[in-house]
Amino acid sequence: MTKRLLVTGGAGFIGSALVDRLVELGFPVSVVDNLSTGKREHVSPKAAFYHMDIRDPDMPKVLQEQKPQIVCHLAAQMSVSLSVRDPIRDAEENILGSLFLLQSCLKYGVEKVIYASSGGAVYGEPEYLPCDEAHPIHPLAPYGASKYVVEAYLDIFRHLHGLDYTVLRLGNVYGPRQDPYGEAGVVAIFAKAMLEGKSPQINGTGEQERDFLYVSDAVEAWLLALELGQGQVYNIGSGQGASVNQIYQHLKSAVQYQGEAIHGPAKAGEVFKIHLDVSKARAGLGWKPRVPLEEGLRLTVEYFKANDS
Repeated sequence: MTKRLLVTGGAGFIGSALVDRLVELGFPVSVVDNLSTGKREHVSPKAAFYHMDIRDPDMPKVLQEQKPQIVCHLAAQMSVSLSVRDPIRDAEENILGSLFLLQSCLKYGVEKVIYASSGGAVYGEPEYLPCDEAHPIHPLAPYGASKYVVEAYLDIFRHLHGLDYTVLRLGNVYGPRQDPYGEAGVVAIFAKAMLEGKSPQINGTGEQERDFLYVSDAVEAWLLALELGQGQVYNIGSGQGASVNQIYQHLKSAVQYQGEAIHGPAKAGEVFKIHLDVSKARAGLGWKPRVPLEEGLRLTVEYFKANDS
């Protein structure tokens, strides 16, 4: 029998793409999102939608009504710089919000939680590259700490209460629907600025490297984790690093942008260079990235050209 799923943060960039795919595959899906960054219009009309924060006192009623067997937990405060400015808010949303959700999962019979962690922020500045899951945890900002603390709670809840989980430590996911106005999401920010004839701002030297992963590849990892990866943590990335300057040049070509970037100060709390070892996900989930960087960037530019409002 097809399992019922709840997706927190399901109106967001990655969450809505996951919901679309789950609906396409015939899963009964419900969505909880406070719409702080997500958009209602991105949620499939075939999914039950609750405009709600995961800390809302009525949140347990959603699980009681929908009876999900699996919860895909993507709702989070995602800003590194905000976490530096206001670590208490970051902890309230990411740690306490997740704990409230986990308690509700126990109460209403959820079998498994699949959690979106960070494949960049939890490790801090790498001691070696690529980072595997055994790399020491040394977050440079409260955001990375809060994401990792929830991983620890998931493991505790599994041992104490039998609540299964899979943690996906995601690289820098990009693609259609990514917010071009937030602080995260350099691909969307650059693409939108170029299409509007504005100068993208490169923070710092632009030589900082990230592991960029197209959103459909991230969604595929979630689908595989529905049945696999019990009690496991997996890096989900391209397995390669690309610099911000390289992303800029690829997008400049895709957009046929004639201007030049401007430079701003580097951001506090951000890792300089990181990319992920994804061999454990290949072995444990049968997952691998499929969309090459240049193709993914082209698809993203096409999306923003078609959705220029």
